[in-house]
Amino acid sequence: MSSGESLDKLMYSFVMEDVLKGIFIYVPPGYVACVYDLGRGVLKKVLTPGLHLKIPFWQKAKLFNTQTLEYSISRDFNLENEKALGDIPIAAVTQDGKKIGVEGTVLLRLDIHQIPSIWQTIGEDFVAKIVRPSIRSRIRMVMSRFDKQDIIGHKRDAVETELKNELERIFYSRGIYVENILLSEIADVADFIKTTRE
Repeated sequence: MSSGESLDKLMYSFVMEDVLKGIFIYVPPGYVACVYDLGRGVLKKVLTPGLHLKIPFWQKAKLFNTQTLEYSISRDFNLENEKALGDIPIAAVTQDGKKIGVEGTVLLRLDIHQIPSIWQTIGEDFVAKIVRPSIRSRIRMVMSRFDKQDIIGHKRDAVETELKNELERIFYSRGIYVENILLSEIADVADFIKTTRE
């Protein structure tokens, strides 16, 4: 066999492998796939868990997680990855003028039927574009309505409920459900700065 024939066979097996991989879309449990078609754009129908066929080279699939997602606001979060789900403690000023840092968890879930619209209008980096700025803004706004002692003490449930309502108002129309808000730590901003330096 000449070197030209072996090169042809090598190229043929590479293309076939690529074609075979390109035909199937495997969607694992807890995910859906959106399909981008070169002729029709993002298709409105999502692919549910299982094995699906697509047109190789003409259609591209993207997996989206439909499970409850934990958006963690914590000192351990690394902000260098903008697409990561989470944030550093959020600084806010209370009604009585106290500067506080807020840590907690926001439980979110994507609406399966609106995922194609999210991908089409916002893109894959919806966390950096919509989620993180909205959560920061609403936390600051809600904290400014309460005194520090109320937030830490007996009105904590009311703060979490009001925060959930504010986020739902923004996210619901965009296809993002807010399942719960859990505030874990609220302290003076100076305390947060001290622990991040140590």
